[in-house]
Amino acid sequence: MSKIKIESPKLPPHLPEGNFQDIYEDEDSSLSHCTISDCSISDVDIERADISQVVFKNVVFENVSFHNVELTDVVFENCDLSTANLMEGIIHRVQFTDSKMLGVNLSDAGLGNVEFKNCILNLGSFGYGTMKQMIFTDCSMQTADFFECECKKVRIQTSNLNEANFSGTSLKGMDFSDSEFERVTVSLEELNGLTVSKEQAVGFAKLLGLKVKE
Repeated sequence: MSKIKIESPKLPPHLPEGNFQDIYEDEDSSLSHCTISDCSISDVDIERADISQVVFKNVVFENVSFHNVELTDVVFENCDLSTANLMEGIIHRVQFTDSKMLGVNLSDAGLGNVEFKNCILNLGSFGYGTMKQMIFTDCSMQTADFFECECKKVRIQTSNLNEANFSGTSLKGMDFSDSEFERVTVSLEELNGLTVSKEQAVGFAKLLGLKVKE
């Protein structure tokens, strides 16, 4: 199993409590150097928001769109980002922990040094994105879409990948062996270099048209 090192968010030891409404008062739609906690953020549609050195804790995002958002040195802890639109975002040194992200839209996004830990990412969209230096741990990623992603040093561990779609995505250097799934969609020509368990290898052999004796 290859070990992947990622950079953690660079945050000062103490961040003052902030107010998300401040982002509307800034000409550049920016928010920085604060903690946003125990609240709901609803009906937000901001193009090219710039959010840096912010911790979101126990925050529910409802009907929100941050198209082309730039997130740098940000932590989401125990948040609900279900169906949030982060399409074409630039996301660097960001941690998502214990968060519900059902149907989140991260398609066409550039993600680097990003960690998802114990998150619900079912039906999430990552298609056409660029993912470098990333770790998914103990996540539910059922029916998530990774269509034609560019992946470099991406680790998926002890997660549920059932019905996930990796069509057109090179899986070289990735490791599915300790994750679970009954079926995933992959491109046969992109399987080279993928590490799987013995049981998973049987399923992939059947994809190749081989008859496997039990």
